[in-house]
Amino acid sequence: MKIAFVYDVIYPYVKGGAEKRIYELSLRLAERGHEVHIFGMKYWEGPAVVEKNGIIYHGLCQPMNLYVKGRRSILQAIYYSVFLFFPLLKEKPDVIDCQAFPYFPLIPSWLASKVSKCSLFVTWHEVWGNYWYDYLGFFGIFGKFIEHFAVHLTKNPIAVSGSTVRKLTEMGVSEPIPIISIGIDSNMTNCKSSAGDSSDIIFAGRLIPEKNVDLFLRALSLVREKVPGIKAVVIGDGPERYTLEKLSYDLGLTENVVFTGFLSCHDEVIAAMKASKIFILPSIREGFGIVSIEAMACGLPVVTVRAPLNAAYDLIHEGRNGYIADLSPESLADSIMAALFERENMKESIVDSIKDYEWDVILKKLVLVYNQSGK
Repeated sequence: MKIAFVYDVIYPYVKGGAEKRIYELSLRLAERGHEVHIFGMKYWEGPAVVEKNGIIYHGLCQPMNLYVKGRRSILQAIYYSVFLFFPLLKEKPDVIDCQAFPYFPLIPSWLASKVSKCSLFVTWHEVWGNYWYDYLGFFGIFGKFIEHFAVHLTKNPIAVSGSTVRKLTEMGVSEPIPIISIGIDSNMTNCKSSAGDSSDIIFAGRLIPEKNVDLFLRALSLVREKVPGIKAVVIGDGPERYTLEKLSYDLGLTENVVFTGFLSCHDEVIAAMKASKIFILPSIREGFGIVSIEAMACGLPVVTVRAPLNAAYDLIHEGRNGYIADLSPESLADSIMAALFERENMKESIVDSIKDYEWDVILKKLVLVYNQSGK
């Protein structure tokens, strides 16, 4: 099978859940004899088309900044989309798998699928709906309209989570919608932890408002009243870092919280997880929450929050692999305390809960969906 993945950013030049998912699936598809192409922006020197690890990369255009003033750039998405149609058409793939966001690449992908008579799949990591108004204010009406148009562009949607399935069905997409989630490689946990970097609670992610780290800090100040020596590590960087460090100071948490910034490699993040006791993800918006699965692979219970756009809470079975809190410092503090108290009793069920997220399991589901598709 000849498969074309369409996404503007490419792993490892940009490290995020969607691009890592494409990379891991592409590696395994190529190993099994499929011809895999990734169409993105050109992050490398030399020829525009290169092959690496059995994957054929197409650098369609020079990379542009993805974000302008904290929001995904519309100009960048349009710029990338302009270069997409003819290279896709030239390759004549059997399957085009286009990531839904940022929407504009869907148009040339759809046109190429019609001309070459191949199957077009649209992979949905998130569906925003009314959240567009929070993101863009009045202009959110345009984002919501484009999203609704994109939802009905193909009869082959793929969702990465149950939460995304629910959102798609609310927008009129007929079920069943296959769930092909983000996966993990359990061998990643073989790296060693450092006892000198041990902590009680760990967070890892981009420091942006949606991650809600300020809520975690307020909850931590309540936990400290019961556990004065509580230690937390916040791994990541972003526009909210200064504000969060100031809040930590104002709450008197400077002895309890360490902000590390981004670590140099993913193994360091895994090592830090293995040196902690629980993982915290208070995000109000997660397309899947792969970091939660990685934490569970390290044996950590996960504490997250109940929010309409937080798909990570679909991964949590309370009392078995973590806890779900309401969006208040008090509720989050209670869940943190419960996880700290029960974590030893949960170890076996935590490991059991991630078996279906191995990459090889995910791959089998994906190939089955491709083979069963209609054009």
